[in-house]
Amino acid sequence: MLKRIEEKIVAGGEISPEDAAYVSSIPGPEVFDLFAAANRIRNLFRGNRIDICAIVNAKSGACPEDCAYCSQSSRSSSEVPVFPLADKEVVLEKAAEAKRGGAKRFCIVTSGRKVTHAEIRKIADMVSGVRAMGLLPCATLGLLNRAELLLLKNAGLERFHHNIETSERFFPNICTTHTYRQKLETITAVKSVGLSLCSGGILGLGETWQDRIDIGMALREIGPDSVPLNFLIPIRGTRLESRNPLESVEALKIISLFRFLLPGREVRVCGGRAQTLGQFNSFVFLAGADGILSGNYLTTSGRCFEDDIRLIRQQGFEISGTTS
Repeated sequence: MLKRIEEKIVAGGEISPEDAAYVSSIPGPEVFDLFAAANRIRNLFRGNRIDICAIVNAKSGACPEDCAYCSQSSRSSSEVPVFPLADKEVVLEKAAEAKRGGAKRFCIVTSGRKVTHAEIRKIADMVSGVRAMGLLPCATLGLLNRAELLLLKNAGLERFHHNIETSERFFPNICTTHTYRQKLETITAVKSVGLSLCSGGILGLGETWQDRIDIGMALREIGPDSVPLNFLIPIRGTRLESRNPLESVEALKIISLFRFLLPGREVRVCGGRAQTLGQFNSFVFLAGADGILSGNYLTTSGRCFEDDIRLIRQQGFEISGTTS
């Protein structure tokens, strides 16, 4: 059955929800067959180049939204740094650090429902600076509209990141202060102005395997260029502080599932990679991923650039170069 599904993808077809359900049901003793198939699909559609991105927490904490997983929410009792929009010099210093580490893309991330118009103008200046350094600028700034996104694009923004987070069915269990449909409106605006779209989700929130399939199917319809997969790090003070982290093999199965569902898209493993995969981190590409977020996350630690570069090269992959 797995071979038939792989052959369908190799021939240019799309797998059905029933196929995806079979992939998600593959038991432990057979998961390495799944990883091998996902690896072959990645190699066929994406080659052997790994894309590295990095982020900067440019505005932290005091977010009015109630996302259950987020320590920056004002509904959370977590102790996190709280500060306004960082100065341009601080952001560009982090960008330079990311470039030295081997990153191709650099994302400016802010907390909150959305940034203000005054903040957007300051961020546009930062974007121009990042672009001038030879990095591809990305931003995560909340529920922006078309005019705001166009301003950023004209400043040199290459990609906008906006996750759907989880399935439409499960979304109200995670956030009630904005809706899944509002997120889709922002995604539509991103594509309408011609920006590259980065959109994925967070896994391990309590969703079912069917929810995970639904996320993949929704993303297949949306058509992002990059699909970031984050794994929940339960943080004290958030509503999900007591949830057990995903097991490493389950996380790898999720990566493979998304490679089967989205064979031609960049599947990027981001937040929670180090904590969730642990000693299995070396399997991240062999399970189907072709991109990673390196360095630290927003409020938690990641893996250093040097370790990730070493991992990529030890496995015989190449690193996507920077742009000029």
